[in-house]
Amino acid sequence: MKKRLIVAAVLIAPFAATGAYANEDALLDEARQVAMSLPPRLMVSLQEEIGRSGIGGAIPVCKEMAPKMAGEISKQTGWQIRRVSLKTRNESRATPDAWEKTALEEFDQRAAAGEQPSKLEKGAQVGTEYRYLKALPVQTLCLGCHGLPDQLTPEVKAALRQNYPGDQATGYTEGQIRGAISVRKRLP
Repeated sequence: MKKRLIVAAVLIAPFAATGAYANEDALLDEARQVAMSLPPRLMVSLQEEIGRSGIGGAIPVCKEMAPKMAGEISKQTGWQIRRVSLKTRNESRATPDAWEKTALEEFDQRAAAGEQPSKLEKGAQVGTEYRYLKALPVQTLCLGCHGLPDQLTPEVKAALRQNYPGDQATGYTEGQIRGAISVRKRLP
């Protein structure tokens, strides 16, 4: 009887593992889609507002509209979504937790070793949740607010001081990792 149970376990184990891997792949794909749904929407809104109000006038898009967009995506998908960074602009919303911080530091190391920042991502089951982080490289459009301090306009500097008194999110050059989109979902 014991021998039959052992044989049965050996025969079933590969199929059980395959199911677990398939589920993890599905979670990764779903998390990736959720994470990548925010940046294009945000970029369109930023470009439109920059066209109307200039770079300084577009700061509320990131400050107010981006969290609303993330909230809408969360309601639609069931995934919690937010932007995080090692150099925060809004400390209360963008400070990474321990898992996110470790992943962001890994992204910086991998980018320094030559990996393309746009390809950096990490997905894993952490406790009772599936977590995913996708690096956000600085694009040309981002430099108007996140670029080198001596290259920011006086209007932008004033708007940043007004909206983000503790701002740490300047000094970037194109292609550097500005932060990441973080998504998480409780597993059943």
